[in-house]
Amino acid sequence: MTTHTPAPTPTPTRTKRWTLRLDLFEEGDTTKVHAVLDTGDNTLQSRTTAHRNPNDPPVPEIGDEYAAARALIDLGHQLLRAGIADASANDRSETT
Repeated sequence: MTTHTPAPTPTPTRTKRWTLRLDLFEEGDTTKVHAVLDTGDNTLQSRTTAHRNPNDPPVPEIGDEYAAARALIDLGHQLLRAGIADASANDRSETT
C-alpha cells in the first residue's frame, strides 16, 4: 500500500511598502537631517547633524552624506531595538 503525502500549501506572498523621508537643511557649515521612516505599523524619526571641518573646502554634498548616513544608522539602531522588543514580547505571550 502506497501512501501519498500531500504537498505543502504555499505561503501567500505578503508585500509592504515602507516610506523613508529625509529632509536636509543647510545652515552655514552645518547640515541637519530629519529622517522619518513610516512602516505602516510604526513611525521612527531621527535628527542628526554634520559640521564641516574648518580646514576642509566647502562641499555641501559631503555634509549631506554624513548627516544622512548618521540618520540612517540611527534609524537602523531603532529598528533593531524595536525588533528585539517585539520578539521578546512575542516569546512572553507564547509562554503564558
